[in-house]
Amino acid sequence: MGVTALFLLCGYEFIRSTSQSLYIGAYGARHLPIVMALAPVGTLLMVYGYGRLLSRVGARRAILMTCLLSAGVILGCHAAIQAGSRLATGVLYVFREAYIVLLIEQIWSFLNSTLPASEGRRLNGPICGIASLGAIAGGLLVHHFAVSLGTADLLILAAGSLVPTALGALLAYRFGGEPKPPPEEAGGRRGHLGLGVLAHSATLRRLAILIALTQVVSAVLDLQLSRQVELAIGLTDERTRWFGGFYAHLNVWSASFQFVLAPILLRYASLRLVHVTIPLVHVVTCTLALVRPSLATAGTAYLAFKTLDYSIFRAAKELIYVPLTFDARFRAKEIIDAFVYRLAKGGASGALAAIGACIVVPLAGYPMIALAALAGWLPLTVLVTKRE
Repeated sequence: MGVTALFLLCGYEFIRSTSQSLYIGAYGARHLPIVMALAPVGTLLMVYGYGRLLSRVGARRAILMTCLLSAGVILGCHAAIQAGSRLATGVLYVFREAYIVLLIEQIWSFLNSTLPASEGRRLNGPICGIASLGAIAGGLLVHHFAVSLGTADLLILAAGSLVPTALGALLAYRFGGEPKPPPEEAGGRRGHLGLGVLAHSATLRRLAILIALTQVVSAVLDLQLSRQVELAIGLTDERTRWFGGFYAHLNVWSASFQFVLAPILLRYASLRLVHVTIPLVHVVTCTLALVRPSLATAGTAYLAFKTLDYSIFRAAKELIYVPLTFDARFRAKEIIDAFVYRLAKGGASGALAAIGACIVVPLAGYPMIALAALAGWLPLTVLVTKRE
């Protein structure tokens, strides 16, 4: 599954930098909040479709089918963009936000059903690290080939990466076995989306709110960075090249944390201490971006957020799911880590879009919103880790 995620994240780097650059070129960075606000709609549709697939064909076939269908959508968007469709850049952006969380959470659902918590403390970080090697490679390839190949044609590579992703997942299920629900949860008897188990679990409800707050921080830091990039870099291919290089550096930092820092922290520190420390780091970087606004400080704040999100936060968060039921791990998890994840990011973006329609949002407003969300994030970490 580590290798599966490696191919998935390598391909995602092609579509992430490409879709962002193409959308900015078609509509401008000031319209990014609009398309980000639409992302939860696409995510909910895909999560619902996944839930029906899971009930009908099981976890192994569900991940295979979502990989192949995603490849088809990416190729369709590529053809439309090449034909001159501006709308297709928006569809691509919404889809990229949905397919990556849907697939990555299926990978973690398998891992959380296969590894006990003691092994998860040792292995979750390195598994993230293996995946990040693909993200690093993808970012470097975008950085070096965006200008020579052309931004839109990178989408073909993104679609192609989903073939080895599907094959890797099938091998993982063959070696590790397919997790089966108990009879009372089989076939989606308690609902295809897992809303019932979410409603009755205090841990899951708190985790959903926590994830929502993390994505408010992510959204505003992402928008802040895009505004600064638009001000500093005018050409589409050069923007794509910059984004590719930025994400490559981000993934190098993530990999170093995943292979080294995450296993040490999760082995020797309490889960609560790890979760409390993460938002405190973000308070420092967001304050710096507020006091000294620039491309450098905006990049630092976003890089710090994503580095910790992809490494220590991810490895620590997944341990919360390990003792829970099949529906919690395979259904409610998709609602929390895919739909709520995108809903919060899209909601924050939509609110900023509504404000931006009336006034120009000052650059200082982004880190101020992030700091407000961090004020709610910090106490929730104590409640989420209460089980420990």
